[in-house]
Amino acid sequence: MSFEHADDAVCAEREGSVALLIEPRETDLGEFSVRRSLPSRKRRKVGPFVFFDHMGPAEFPPGKGISVRPHPHIGIATITYLFEGEIMHRDSLGVVQAIQAGAINLMTAGRGIVHSERAGDDLDQLSRLHGIQSWIALPEQDQEREPDFSHYPAENLPQISLPGVRATLIMGSAYGEESPVMTYSRTLYMECRLQADAVLELPDEEQELAVYVVEGDVVIDGDSHGAGLMAVACPGKSLTLKASRESRVMVIGGDRLGERHIFWNFVHSDPARIEQAKLDWKEGRFPKVAGDDEYIPLPE
Repeated sequence: MSFEHADDAVCAEREGSVALLIEPRETDLGEFSVRRSLPSRKRRKVGPFVFFDHMGPAEFPPGKGISVRPHPHIGIATITYLFEGEIMHRDSLGVVQAIQAGAINLMTAGRGIVHSERAGDDLDQLSRLHGIQSWIALPEQDQEREPDFSHYPAENLPQISLPGVRATLIMGSAYGEESPVMTYSRTLYMECRLQADAVLELPDEEQELAVYVVEGDVVIDGDSHGAGLMAVACPGKSLTLKASRESRVMVIGGDRLGERHIFWNFVHSDPARIEQAKLDWKEGRFPKVAGDDEYIPLPE
């Protein structure tokens, strides 16, 4: 049995709905830090989600901000979702799009795309940045599709009201609502804000499921889980959360995909395709981002 699904056996041997807990790795990027829950040594993916970064919260003085130089991706779709701040996206398709709190930028890399992420229009003032960047692996038949970019304004995302809970449905279907955001396999992605003592029972469909506590503290199976923890559900079980205080959690999940290999920003089912992408980037065969001549070199 691979370690990826070893928690299946663990869940079969005990009661409870949580298979494992993931504590993110914190990385200092100089101007701000990120906490990465996926991939981890404990778990490489949840449903189609192969990457999950919590950015910030960070505060920038005037003239400073996020500045991620052009870099490539293959085999995935990236999802940028902000709680605060603004990021200016530019890519090799010619798209220039600011993303602000509550909206979605969905960039489908497919056979290959290059993009940069820079400070937005708030560069000349004191600004804050706080949000989630995640990647979903594409099904095998879509890994080499044409690259694409879609922007979904905040007002287009369904808002779900439950007792003591306000949820934004980012991707997929839940509680009788369906998000307009494109998916390539069954995917669930939500932001849920819970008042103190609110109880939230997550959808119990047969899909992989995890929650990440952004702020606050929630109780699952009698155990308290604070900010920065990801709880992965046992296969076939849902999760019921009770907020000890006002809390914000992200819900991710969906159908399992097959094995994926990851190197840097390249994700694919075929290791040889990743080797080709590495060579293509080193030799300048990826498309360029117009007006942004910088680039991030291939890691050694």
